[in-house]
Amino acid sequence: MKLILLAALVVSCLSAPVPLVIWHGMGDTCCNPISMGSIKRMVEKNVNGIYVKSLRIGNNVAEDFLNSYFKNVNKQIIEACAMISEDSKLSGGFNAIGFSQGGQFLRALVQRCPNVTMFNLISVGGQHQGVYGFPRCLGENETVCNVVRDMLNIGAYDKVVQYELVQAEFWQDPLNEDEYRKKCIFLPDINQENTQNEDYKQNLMKLHNFVMVKFLEDTMVQPRESEWFGFYKPGQAKETITLQESPLYQKDLLGLQEMEKQGKLHFLSSPSDHLRFTKEWFIENLLPFINGTHP
Repeated sequence: MKLILLAALVVSCLSAPVPLVIWHGMGDTCCNPISMGSIKRMVEKNVNGIYVKSLRIGNNVAEDFLNSYFKNVNKQIIEACAMISEDSKLSGGFNAIGFSQGGQFLRALVQRCPNVTMFNLISVGGQHQGVYGFPRCLGENETVCNVVRDMLNIGAYDKVVQYELVQAEFWQDPLNEDEYRKKCIFLPDINQENTQNEDYKQNLMKLHNFVMVKFLEDTMVQPRESEWFGFYKPGQAKETITLQESPLYQKDLLGLQEMEKQGKLHFLSSPSDHLRFTKEWFIENLLPFINGTHP
């Protein structure tokens, strides 16, 4: 009888939908009812019985909002890793979706966090090669946006700015790549630009699917090609190259070349501005990577 009950429990767990982890972007929070809250409700409505965890970085929503601008990204990754590792509902593995900067933060989590099992990673407008420009600031607080601009004007690679401003930590200056690689404390590390960490590569390659969404009319991310792992050619800020043309891919520093051969990379696009997708587009294009049972 005990064996029968155990077998039934195993079957039940395996047939349950894979949980989903959400990481919001700049100027947002885990639980904003018109953004991440709306995404959570939409997923729950379309995937019966799914467990959805929307990450809150900080002790409350107000801290979560401010931390999207002013908490060291490396510390955020550590906090998120602990949060997920301690959640028993995620111990069997999960899918994850990151919006804007949440996309590259979740990728960093996959590469760095040894105690989590992520199956599918969906990056919605994430800037995997960073940004070089700050034309528009998401969020409703103009004062905070002005502080961010002022700090970037001081110098993105100033030590204080690097350790205190989130957006400076994935600011890639194509006109000054040596300073970027030397002083930027987040992006060069997760993109293997200074040293090779084999764990980063092997952990990322464990993903079943890595989905990247680019917004074709994006007026916020510069260059928008970063959403597909592209960026400016070195030494100028006009002409861009694709992921496949980059040293990151050609040297296969993160395993992306091998992942593409295996059919694990998915380059999707939305004919809209940054994060301005419709519910119908989301359900048609992204839900298939969310709606599944344990592999």
